[in-house]
Amino acid sequence: MLKELVRIKKKTYDVTIFQTPVFRQKKGYKEVYRTHVEGSTHQECLDNVFKKFNVPDCIPKDYEGRFICTGDIVYIDEGRHGQHYYKLLPGKWESINRLQVR
Repeated sequence: MLKELVRIKKKTYDVTIFQTPVFRQKKGYKEVYRTHVEGSTHQECLDNVFKKFNVPDCIPKDYEGRFICTGDIVYIDEGRHGQHYYKLLPGKWESINRLQVR
């Protein structure tokens, strides 16, 4: 009930998607797209990214990568609040270290 009375403010996150040139490779991640996504938490932001880039009608015209799939990395930049990297594993997003992106 309290959540209904108090609205959670949504933020706009700066999101960058990294993918390997070939599906299932473990090295060689390259930046394929950068955009802004709304969400109240990182999890909601990641869910919105997954939804946006896995539905053909929602994908932006200038997007050159493939559908978001297992192994892809999403970078969320919050400016002064830090930088966060998440890798898509089967069934969940997991926070990772930046070293895996190189």
